[in-house]
Amino acid sequence: MTPENPPADASEPAGTSAPETSRIAEFEHSLDELEQLVQRMEHGDLSLDDSLKTYERGIALYRSCQSALEQAELRVKLLYDPESPDDAPDFKPDTP
Repeated sequence: MTPENPPADASEPAGTSAPETSRIAEFEHSLDELEQLVQRMEHGDLSLDDSLKTYERGIALYRSCQSALEQAELRVKLLYDPESPDDAPDFKPDTP
């Protein structure tokens, strides 16, 4: 075991890099924080100034999450068809 070849982290799935894992964790953290902000605003006991600050933070979190989802969709399309990802079918979640 040398500094050039550190041991693989057994907690990461095969083929998953640390930056990729941290982006996923960052997305999940942002989404959790956004949900908490929405709950605080829905409760209705924030001052106008706090409401504006909370709303601004929520917009920033929303944009961060949206960007992460767009990047994930692009990765899926690249995995589906690396030669022409634009021709890959759009992801459509199952509907009950």
